Amino acid sequence: MNRQNKAAFIKQEKIVVIIRAKEQSTVQPVIDTLVKVGIKALEITSNTVGFTEEITKARNSFPEILVGAGTVTNPEIAKKAIDAGAQFLVTPNTNISVIKYAHQNDVPVLMGAYTPTEVYTAYEAGADIVKLFPADTGSHSIKYFKGIKGPLDNIPLMAVGGVNLSNIKDWFEAGIDGVGVGGSLVKLDANNSLEDIYNTAKAMIDIVKEY
Repeated sequence: MNRQNKAAFIKQEKIVVIIRAKEQSTVQPVIDTLVKVGIKALEITSNTVGFTEEITKARNSFPEILVGAGTVTNPEIAKKAIDAGAQFLVTPNTNISVIKYAHQNDVPVLMGAYTPTEVYTAYEAGADIVKLFPADTGSHSIKYFKGIKGPLDNIPLMAVGGVNLSNIKDWFEAGIDGVGVGGSLVKLDANNSLEDIYNTAKAMIDIVKEY
């Protein structure tokens, strides 16, 4: 699958799950659960312990899904991620050099941006999808997105930050192209079991399918 096909796949799925874990031992059980329920695109962040090892494991275990790397702030992290097998990169910031390196390796980039200037700069530099981050700005979150989308409606935007089961439908109703979901879904602790993760992910997938 080339870069364009990977980007198209992510746009089609409309949901990317973000794995950020303090304990490496929790990564694979969570990924197993997500894949079982039907998640087909996920990222493992660079500040997850052993992130390159976990990317490689996930690629080997689940060749049918896309496994990317998140929190890729610079080309050095991009290289580590791609060497480990990352099929797409996600950044929290607007760093054009990451796009250049990734595209040289036929890897799409979901580039973080917030202001209209950052969004357009990322897109003009070749970002395959622009990640509106942080999307959670309180009661004005969706209103702000609509303000961005109005004049920049040709740019594919993915909302990341604060997206959860209670508001994911609102984002798609507002016209977002996709969402990234992390802590509200995948945090594994005494209050959020693998069964909870499965059920929440299923509910999100059912909502996304409507769009």
